[in-house]
Amino acid sequence: MEEQNNENQLNIELSEEIAEGIFSNLAIITHSNTEFVLDFIRVMPGVPKARVKSRIILTPEHAKRLVAAMQDNIEKYEAVNGRIKTQEEPPGFPMNFGGPTAQA
Repeated sequence: MEEQNNENQLNIELSEEIAEGIFSNLAIITHSNTEFVLDFIRVMPGVPKARVKSRIILTPEHAKRLVAAMQDNIEKYEAVNGRIKTQEEPPGFPMNFGGPTAQA
């Protein structure tokens, strides 16, 4: 029987609230010389104002590791599900998503 190396194990807890996740359809990324800031936002059609729903602050090294991990996962996803299609977006972000404007 193999002995487990407990020194390299990390016990990660996930609360019910965090497990539900937060939907985001816009991310804004900024950086300084010491950190990268990822703001995740939910923009609603026809609403010209949106709030940041979550902010993640990373060191430059962790930001680069995140990019590599995302690329690896995208490649694995596409190997099983086919290429993810992306559309070229015009500069800026369309506030109406091409749909009707909200009216009260």
